[in-house]
Amino acid sequence: MRIGELARRTGVSVRLLRYYEEQELLRPDRDAHGYRVYPEGSVDRVEKIRGLLASGIPTRIIRAILPCLNSPGSIHMRVVAPETLDKLEREREQIQRRIDALTADREAIDAYLAQARPRLRR
Repeated sequence: MRIGELARRTGVSVRLLRYYEEQELLRPDRDAHGYRVYPEGSVDRVEKIRGLLASGIPTRIIRAILPCLNSPGSIHMRVVAPETLDKLEREREQIQRRIDALTADREAIDAYLAQARPRLRR
């Protein structure tokens, strides 16, 4: 599929797909006319990239772990560099801190709503 179709199917802009390519997260083939051609698995790959980015993981780490994520829900790897594990552990800790902060914010909003609802003017 061409870049426009991949953009439509994933909801990611063409510009962002080109950025993913620059960051070596996507590697399209080229047809005889030089157009980017993406295999069907690129849809899943873009969704993984989006999910990892949304989790706050930087592209340099995504680049390192993405080859291990061959199919949805499974991880395949042979050798992992210790520094990659260290980076991932730090990223996981940062994600957990964000989850904890968001949970506390949600609980504060819930408490506010619980007190505000009975006082709602109609």
